[in-house]
Amino acid sequence: MNAAHFPLLNDYQRDFPLVSRPFAVLGEAQGLSEAEVLEQYRHWQQAGLVNRIGAVFAPRRVGASTLAALQAPPERLEWVAGRVSAHPEVNHNYAREHAYNLWFVATAPDLLRLGQVLAAIEVETGCPVISLPLVEEFHIDLGFDLSGGAGRRQPVAAVPSLDQPIALTAEERRLMPVLQEGLPLEPRPFKALAYRAEMGEERLLALLGEWLQRGILKRFGVVVRHHELGYTANAMCVWAVPEDAVSALGERLAAEPGVTLCYRRRAQLPHWPYNLFCMIHGKARDEVAELRRSLGERLGLDAHPHDLLFSTRRYKQTGAQYAPQAPRAAAGMPQEAAHG
Repeated sequence: MNAAHFPLLNDYQRDFPLVSRPFAVLGEAQGLSEAEVLEQYRHWQQAGLVNRIGAVFAPRRVGASTLAALQAPPERLEWVAGRVSAHPEVNHNYAREHAYNLWFVATAPDLLRLGQVLAAIEVETGCPVISLPLVEEFHIDLGFDLSGGAGRRQPVAAVPSLDQPIALTAEERRLMPVLQEGLPLEPRPFKALAYRAEMGEERLLALLGEWLQRGILKRFGVVVRHHELGYTANAMCVWAVPEDAVSALGERLAAEPGVTLCYRRRAQLPHWPYNLFCMIHGKARDEVAELRRSLGERLGLDAHPHDLLFSTRRYKQTGAQYAPQAPRAAAGMPQEAAHG
């Protein structure tokens, strides 16, 4: 990857330009033409390095979501994983090294629908599901630094989960489903989305800016696939920390280099005692295990019960589906709106 292309992948995972012709703006910054930028993103998407360019919604700000797990009999794991992944509400689905060997994230418009999805998975698979809803976020989905040179991050403040999701207007609800699959790779992508959302391009761009300010979106930008980029060792690290200490420890853990996600979730006793989670991604299993050992020792985390769950297979990784998907084809769309 040459020097002009690398920032397109790494630097615009957030702060993607919310303008009418974003790929032209990126090209000007990198000394490339708009067509060259578009071609590069198309290539990365076809190669599986880029999932999409688009919105990453903050957890529990709109709709409902949870991390869930089940214990599938090893001989039925592939079948069970397929049944789980078949639900459109499931956006991440991984096998991990643990008695709870299948872990997935589910999102839905509301808690009622989320509960229905989890209940359906239990019935279909015959496996009881534990649900571990978010309580506090310390560091979630602000991009995946590919430079390898990130130093210690600034301390972060815990963000509590909302008791009730933010109420969206009818206009905002029209925008939700068209954002979920990402930007079309064409010169005026926001105009194409605006047509599907039945609003003007300027209004759509203004709403995206408002959503970022209000915390509805964590970021808007390039969503990469870390496994295809060489980060093949992926571990979920968990601790059972006293409730009066978990926030302070979580903030310290989230500030450490190498921690890609960090949050507090509700324990489910007696099956799952752990309430502090972090993710570590690396290029080798030994590298991840050593970083986890160092963190546990330096921060005093391993004075508490803990466990380490390496991923063994990814079954599904898509954007969250908080709303029924909008029609993908722009049938009847004026040609100049569809293509610039």
